[in-house]
Amino acid sequence: MCGIVGYIGHKEKKEILLDGLQELEYRGYDSAGIAIIEDGTLKHFKEIGKLENLRQKTKSYTSNGFGVAIGHTRWATHGKPTELNAHPHLGEYSFIIHNGIIENYQEIKNELTAEGVQFVSQTDTEVIVHSFENENHTAKTPFEAFTNTVKKLEGAYATLLVTKAAPNTIFFAKSRSPMLIGFDGDDVYFASSDSPVIGKANEVYYLEDGEYGYAKSGEVKLFDANGERKISKQALATDKVLAQKDGYRFFMEKEIYEQSRVMSETMMGRVLDSGIDFDEFDKSLFDGIYAIKICACGTSYHSALAASYLFERIAKMRCDIEIASEFRYKEPFLTDKTLFITVSQSGETADTLEALKMAKRAGLKSLSICNVDNSSIVRESDAAILTRAGIEKGVASTKAFATQAMVLWMLSLYIGQLRNTIPKDKIEIEIDAMLHTPKALVVEDKLHERIHRLSKRYLHGHGFFFIGRDIFYPLALEGALKLKEISYLHAEGYPAGEMKHGPIALADSELFTIALMPKTLLYDKMKSNVEELSARDATILAISPETFELADDFIQTKHANHPMVEFFEMMVVTQLLALEISVRLGNDVDMPRNLAKSVTVE
Repeated sequence: MCGIVGYIGHKEKKEILLDGLQELEYRGYDSAGIAIIEDGTLKHFKEIGKLENLRQKTKSYTSNGFGVAIGHTRWATHGKPTELNAHPHLGEYSFIIHNGIIENYQEIKNELTAEGVQFVSQTDTEVIVHSFENENHTAKTPFEAFTNTVKKLEGAYATLLVTKAAPNTIFFAKSRSPMLIGFDGDDVYFASSDSPVIGKANEVYYLEDGEYGYAKSGEVKLFDANGERKISKQALATDKVLAQKDGYRFFMEKEIYEQSRVMSETMMGRVLDSGIDFDEFDKSLFDGIYAIKICACGTSYHSALAASYLFERIAKMRCDIEIASEFRYKEPFLTDKTLFITVSQSGETADTLEALKMAKRAGLKSLSICNVDNSSIVRESDAAILTRAGIEKGVASTKAFATQAMVLWMLSLYIGQLRNTIPKDKIEIEIDAMLHTPKALVVEDKLHERIHRLSKRYLHGHGFFFIGRDIFYPLALEGALKLKEISYLHAEGYPAGEMKHGPIALADSELFTIALMPKTLLYDKMKSNVEELSARDATILAISPETFELADDFIQTKHANHPMVEFFEMMVVTQLLALEISVRLGNDVDMPRNLAKSVTVE
């Protein structure tokens, strides 16, 4: 997601911040800013767009002598990418930068507003700086005020605060969002990952969840819920590209492992105890709507297809799915009683954008589900829900697909609430399943090692069938697409019940069948379909919580009580399988041939 840098020392601070933020560009951002305190004077600069815009804005400014400095690149979650919404955020005499999402920001904001505090941005971050200054009125020290503020926060945060109340100090706190402290003599650095401090610091400490403290020249004090902690420094790696990958072999691998964390961010502030809430739009968007049409391409089409089962099952609303490149030329019948939803990772997918424009001309209300704020599709839509996946460098989409599927699941429940098509006890079941999803997305070493060992058996043969039923059919399509994209092996996804209507003619020992066999949904039907293939000597890889005797290979998933939890766990297995097969074949996993991350041509 966003990037953080910080520095305490005598060196020129502007360049340290800008160079550090440059190293974090791979995370994606839509605005950037810096704040510096020297000789008790606070300076700050913010700009939307690329870092070059901020460099130009600060061209005539240099910092001299001892001081403290913080910088940030922002990927919009709450509020549009504007200069007001860019970090750092200012109180009366303090600045804050923050990665993550404060789940209870609205509650804190309401309390502060009632006390006369005025907010200038749409962000959740701004509540931290105002809460600190409010606490500082009565606290004995600024650090006590900061400590009291951190205790109020719920959600994910890596945050740095500088204030004229303690002009030689940086206050810091970390929970569920990465941050480290770098050391070089008396100089102290902060960053979201290693790359900004490589070549500057020689030792590093990686903050743990729940840790907070303050730093001065040559001094860092670290605390957690049990009091002061000792800092255990370690040597800093020297490879910047490896640092960007956080030690993973490929960005795609890193992004598969990130899915558990970004899924939590996707749900923050939206999945509540009582149901689903989106503050991105008013519920009147659904007034007079009796059907949904979703338009997308590639991986986004698969997430939409999975969601179609949920919209009809949960929201009791007709849901039609269209491939954007086909929709554009079929002379579709469109009515204003249909909500037109577009799904796109980049928000620049040409076919999807043109389909949206067609729907707008026909007078349909529109909603986009996208990972990039201020993208063309988001700007063209009446409303938008950001998936909050962060930048995805691997061309083959992983975490973007996962977060799209989650947003669509949440949206189906939201509409079900509006239409009263789902009873309260069912809402509670769905919410509980959603909250268990991040755990289902955690990649265990044992699982990854098993898939690595199995992958050597799937490098040849004349193709793959990925098969599933219900929501696992779109997942089969997605699993086959992942394998095709990065391994260049032929793979197809099929509804398991359709195999006997033609495709089973291909079955033999050199046909690899990846069978998605969830226990919570149509297991016996699925088992029967796989038995048909096994009888024709197809090689079966079963993915299931239930041991399957006829499988040549078996990957056991956990027993879950909801199909969507199984969906996400099996999704990870198919992603890792594609990754490991591709690695064994010696392919460039992150940049597969003939493909582009954002398809901006027809």
